[in-house]
Amino acid sequence: MADGKKSKILIVDDNDAVRETYVQVFKQKGFDVISGVDGVEGVDLATKEIPDVILTGIIMPRMDGFQLIKTLQENVQTRDIPIAVLSHLGREEDRKKTQELGINEFIVQGTITINEIVGKIRSLLKSGESYKLSFDPYAWDAPRLAKNLEAGTFECPSCREKVVLEVKPKAEKKGYDAILKCPKCDFVL
Repeated sequence: MADGKKSKILIVDDNDAVRETYVQVFKQKGFDVISGVDGVEGVDLATKEIPDVILTGIIMPRMDGFQLIKTLQENVQTRDIPIAVLSHLGREEDRKKTQELGINEFIVQGTITINEIVGKIRSLLKSGESYKLSFDPYAWDAPRLAKNLEAGTFECPSCREKVVLEVKPKAEKKGYDAILKCPKCDFVL
């Protein structure tokens, strides 16, 4: 954080080994870490502690990760906390549900290193929050832009998913930078 205070992360997962591994890694990387074993405990900790970021699993007893997210989004104190979902299964329906909830980070455990996960969490904390926007590929100048793209279309050449426009405020808070990016595999056009 900008004032020198440690960033506080809430880690929610029912798997003790997974949760404790991430607790230790984030402590070593300089985070203030709190953890919960399921969504019910996660909601309680999030509303009491107000973490800077949350890393949650999906399948948990009492309350799953999706219900945790919905509950936090309904609370004025917690609705703007950035959340990353850690999936052990990597199911496509979970990825889509994560996107529908407005969550930008869907991490499939085992596909990237722990240091890369820490990097993704740090990027969620940056003051220049990013926004992912869908757009009409047939409206305004979109067809003309598509002709200038290497693929000639707004589909990801890797996985055929429709790309989104990712917009980030510039560091000096004047203006925005934008890229066309696949929400599924992060391919940048």
